[in-house]
Amino acid sequence: MSDMETGGVDVRPGRLKVYLGAAPGVGKTYRMLDEARRRAARGVDVVVGFVECHRRSGTEAMLDGLEVVPRASCAYRGGDFEEMDLAAVLARRPQVAIVDELAHSNVPGGGRNSKRWQDIEVLLAAGIDVVTALNIQHLESLNDVVEKITRVPHRETVPDEVVRRARQIELVDIPPEGLRRRMAHGNIYAPEKVDAALANYFRPGNLTALRQLALLWVADRVDEALQAYRSEHGIGGVWETRERVVVALTGGPEGDTLIRRAARIADRSAGGDLLAVHVTRSDGLAVGTSHASLARQRRLVEDLGGSYHSVVGDDVATSLVEFARAENATQLVLGTSRRGRVERFVGGRGTGETVVELGVDIDVHTVTHERAGRGRLLPSRRRTLSTARRIAGPVAGLLLPVALTFLLDLDGARGRLNLTSEALLFLLTVVGVACIGGVVSAVIAAVTASLLLNYWFIPPIGQFTLDDPNALLALAVFVIVAAVVAAVVDRSLRLSRRSARATAEAETMSSLAGTIVRGGATIPALVERTRETFGMESAELVDEPPGEDGVTTVPAGPGAFLVLRGRTLPSSERRVLAAFAAHVGAAVERSRLAEAAAEVEPVKAADRMRTALLRAVGHDLRTPLAAGWAAVSSLRSRDVAFSDEDRDELLATADESMAKLNRLVENLLDLSRLQAGVLTLNMRATTLEEVLPTALADVPEVEVGDLEKVPAVLADPPLLERVIANLVGNAVRHSPAERKVLLTASAHEGRVELRVVDRGPGLPPGSRDRLFEPFQRLGDTDNTTGLGLGLALSKGLTEAMDGTLTPEDTPGGGLTMVLSLPFTGRAERARGSQTVGEGV
Repeated sequence: MSDMETGGVDVRPGRLKVYLGAAPGVGKTYRMLDEARRRAARGVDVVVGFVECHRRSGTEAMLDGLEVVPRASCAYRGGDFEEMDLAAVLARRPQVAIVDELAHSNVPGGGRNSKRWQDIEVLLAAGIDVVTALNIQHLESLNDVVEKITRVPHRETVPDEVVRRARQIELVDIPPEGLRRRMAHGNIYAPEKVDAALANYFRPGNLTALRQLALLWVADRVDEALQAYRSEHGIGGVWETRERVVVALTGGPEGDTLIRRAARIADRSAGGDLLAVHVTRSDGLAVGTSHASLARQRRLVEDLGGSYHSVVGDDVATSLVEFARAENATQLVLGTSRRGRVERFVGGRGTGETVVELGVDIDVHTVTHERAGRGRLLPSRRRTLSTARRIAGPVAGLLLPVALTFLLDLDGARGRLNLTSEALLFLLTVVGVACIGGVVSAVIAAVTASLLLNYWFIPPIGQFTLDDPNALLALAVFVIVAAVVAAVVDRSLRLSRRSARATAEAETMSSLAGTIVRGGATIPALVERTRETFGMESAELVDEPPGEDGVTTVPAGPGAFLVLRGRTLPSSERRVLAAFAAHVGAAVERSRLAEAAAEVEPVKAADRMRTALLRAVGHDLRTPLAAGWAAVSSLRSRDVAFSDEDRDELLATADESMAKLNRLVENLLDLSRLQAGVLTLNMRATTLEEVLPTALADVPEVEVGDLEKVPAVLADPPLLERVIANLVGNAVRHSPAERKVLLTASAHEGRVELRVVDRGPGLPPGSRDRLFEPFQRLGDTDNTTGLGLGLALSKGLTEAMDGTLTPEDTPGGGLTMVLSLPFTGRAERARGSQTVGEGV
């Protein structure tokens, strides 16, 4: 809001309070108005910006004594709608505004926001406190969950962040039994809707699930507020308000056991949380960690309803305790150390013992597993030096000290350096040999250098003085220094190669993932990508592994093998190849499933059509036939003497029944002719006034707009009449009894658009593609409303007349069917009596 709108004065943002309910009828609006009355009684300036009472007398009575801002009238597509007058509320500038239905969608046009929650944000920005209401199904994060539970879609949603920013969220709760009693007493819906509501949306199971969703969502918001309070006040101790179990993962094989054990502990208390954490060294080095195992364990945690976290820290025990305290965890699950007794004796306390000492206010569980105490004392020997360096090292260990002795013994050099300098030069030579050839070469160089230094440079020169303690000390120092340097060099080389290998593998897998994301995840593309990555001569996917030599074969799913020909792959590359093969196997499985689904889908579609046809025809033929038969049988009876009035009524019943049967058969035949391409049309200039009286003869309560200025269209009058009758009949069937169906027309760009507007439930999400399928009754709650041929036949007849029939959402709820036909004057060709071809 600009300074001009606020009078150039900085205003305090308004505070939002939300009454949250699990379902309609729990009493949110009543509670809002009750709060408004209490605030007004205390002298607070309160106005009602918008409240929808839904004709509930108790709620309407709560408006007495409250100032209500008149609603704004909005015209849209020929209809009049009422919305909150945002400008009037801003001009009135109260302290508190009561605004109902936070998730409501506003009627387009007039500069209005598209959503009511956006209107409320404008009021808050102007410094006006707002009290509003919302049902749990309208929260964006829970909308799809509620639809799965209730099978009722809700298109109007509110971002969770909007509600989270509320200063107060108050849950309006009522047990399912109490809500159903309130519904049965007519306190929520009109009496004619009670039975359907109790049998569908308001079933006990649905209400219980919705209530649990609302309680858990509010509990999470309370938990966020608690965490914020603890952070603001620097509270580090654990408050056991909610059971939180943290399980520490190392990437070892015991991880699955620890996760399941922690999940069982969390499940013992309702609403318990499971958190898995892996501590990564800050230098990125994690000896003994299996990233594949961590990925698998992460999936297991998420399957069990937990969350996975990764923290960085050099001290594992401290990092675990800090994480647990930050999450207000009550229990910490660790695995028994995999180190053996000797390792524990040499290495001192392990992570478990340290955690127990640090986490004094957290219960620590040490879980035994099959890998406990089975660690290795020393790491396995791995070659980190090339063959050339392993040969050159010992040679350099013998020759370099000798060469240095020769240089120092020259006439020009001897006497210029003292013994200390000569010893340092020999030590430098030993370090150099250690860098070249590792531990063995370093020991050889150290022994050779110490002997030469003792013989040629330590008095008495020309003699070995190995019995001298100083000489023995020098030899020991040379050997120790050489061994330490060689060990450091060896570890550095090992870690460098491991890092390079991990980088290469990560880049390779990242490249593969990029190929899949970019759409190159077809089987031939993946196989070719595999061949290119590993530099092989050829790669193919086969059903059975070949028996020839010189090929690399890896499984790629059930009954599939990836065969590569070319060089022999080392074990390190085979590990990456297995990941490639897994992606290929997944692609193969998806392809098989897609083929199976493609084969089954036509059969399923035909079966659905046949079942729907038999069910619908069986009922719809039987009903008028039974009524007509009963009327004719009564007239033929000799046992009863009917009055003229009764006889006329029976004849009318028989006539009406036969008319229904005739329309039903005509619809079936016309649909068959459309599908066969043999429907005959008689196209001519036709005005809407010509066909509407007959089309609307059997349909009551239809509001028709001004049609005089609409030009004539090129159509077949009887077929156009049937299309309009079907569309209006469908709209009346889905509209509330108190809301009339609206019929309007307009002309532009050479076409006439006839709109049939209803205020019913509208279309469920994702159902537009099925709207015009025959024998579909989307949104109907019973099987007595017809065959479901009306829209399918209407679309076919419209397209046969060179028109279109499209659905649109009615603003504020409902469905609008738009029938578009060309002007008569715009028709470039005269269409006389003709036969619709196969393309219709």
